[in-house]
Amino acid sequence: MASSSGNSSGSTQIQNSGSEEDLQQLMDQRKRKRMLSNRESARRSRLRKQKHLDDMMAKVTELKNENSQILTRINVTTQHYMTMEAENSVLRAQMMELSQRLQSLNEILNYINSNTATVDASAATTNCMFQAEEIQGFSDGFLNNPWNLMYSNQQPIMASADIFDY
Repeated sequence: MASSSGNSSGSTQIQNSGSEEDLQQLMDQRKRKRMLSNRESARRSRLRKQKHLDDMMAKVTELKNENSQILTRINVTTQHYMTMEAENSVLRAQMMELSQRLQSLNEILNYINSNTATVDASAATTNCMFQAEEIQGFSDGFLNNPWNLMYSNQQPIMASADIFDY
């Protein structure tokens, strides 16, 4: 009996150790499965992070290009503004010069107009004198002298504003 009980104890131990080994194998298998799952999850996480980093780097490049284009447009616009400002300054200076010339010309015209009234009065007096001389010339035989015939159609000399331009 002892042998049978020894056998049965041994087989129980074998079954127990077989169960422990199976249990250990099962735990090892689960541990390996969990490790593989964790590795795969870590790999996916690294891929997501790398993709996010790549996306961010692409966005940085895009924003740098956009910034460069904006700076170029600002520089072109600033240069155009400076050109227009310089042109406006020249035009303002020309306008001031032309305004001064116009004012001077208006002053000259006012002077001429005020003097023309005096000259017209003088011319009217002179015209009257010439007409009186012509009447007297006719009576003195003005038309009888052939040298005087060429002056018969002549008009009296009148002063004009043109003489003041010199």
